Amino acid sequence: MNISEIFYSIQGEGVLAGVPSVFVRTSGCNLRCTWCDTPYTSWQPDGKAMELDAVWEQVTRYSCDYTVVTGGEPMIQPQVAELCAGLRERRQHITIETAGTCYRKVECDLMSISPKLSNSTPHAVEEGRWAAQHDRLRYQPDVLRLLISEYDYQLKFVVCDREDTGEILHIVEQIGADRHKVLLMPEGTTSSTIGRNSDWVVEACKSFGYRYCPRLHVQLWGNRRGV
Repeated sequence: MNISEIFYSIQGEGVLAGVPSVFVRTSGCNLRCTWCDTPYTSWQPDGKAMELDAVWEQVTRYSCDYTVVTGGEPMIQPQVAELCAGLRERRQHITIETAGTCYRKVECDLMSISPKLSNSTPHAVEEGRWAAQHDRLRYQPDVLRLLISEYDYQLKFVVCDREDTGEILHIVEQIGADRHKVLLMPEGTTSSTIGRNSDWVVEACKSFGYRYCPRLHVQLWGNRRGV
């Protein structure tokens, strides 16, 4: 399995924010978000091939019951179902962080889905050569409906400006999601950037009944790998 990094930290986002967790970050992604905060798994994917036994062994080194399978996009990894089955055998609570563009049947306690809005399309990056493919793949309503029907889930949206809320409302209504499981997260890789946008994002959450989503790891450590 292509792995970028495995590390022990706290969950920085979503309903489990603050929970000590082991992160298994796969490398490789089918999208190219303009504001991607892990370009080393998408724009310039690094990592190494690891046997699943080695992954499981590294996870269980830590006295921790929570594992987050993230990326990149873990659901494009051919062995992700086998990886999660092994984590379940080791009595791990499993969160999968995915953009919700593809489906695999996996062991999962929390499907953390981050559908990509139009603000993610990389029109100005690398002369826009990824823009058409990204736009074609970024929103798959049938996949989203399947995921939210089969798993406990959260829908986590990266928001850049107020106009994003209309697009989010359309998605939530189209796929039939529970608005109480929708989280809005200000885009940014520094505390100052997130702070500048937090006020209006909080007001949007109050208006629509969504949750505000912090980024604790950014606030604590900045835009660093392995935290």
